[in-house]
Amino acid sequence: MTKLVYFAWVRERIGKPEEEMELPGDVKTVRDLLSHLKTLGEGYEAALQYAEVIRVAINQEHVEHSETIGDAREIGIFPPMTGG
Repeated sequence: MTKLVYFAWVRERIGKPEEEMELPGDVKTVRDLLSHLKTLGEGYEAALQYAEVIRVAINQEHVEHSETIGDAREIGIFPPMTGG
């Protein structure tokens, strides 16, 4: 099981702050994960509509979408950073 933690408007659109999930075997990279999550319902689809701007951290370390998930214990999913 992998713990997924959602932040800011990603959390609001999905409708929960976090969840535990058994990831399918074909979910190998962050990009695969985001594609999989978009299939789980309207809230996920709305939150991840523009997946290329979503930031992801594996075990509290920010990674690129090409990064392999491996045996990640926790994956954080964030909207793009803004501010000045």
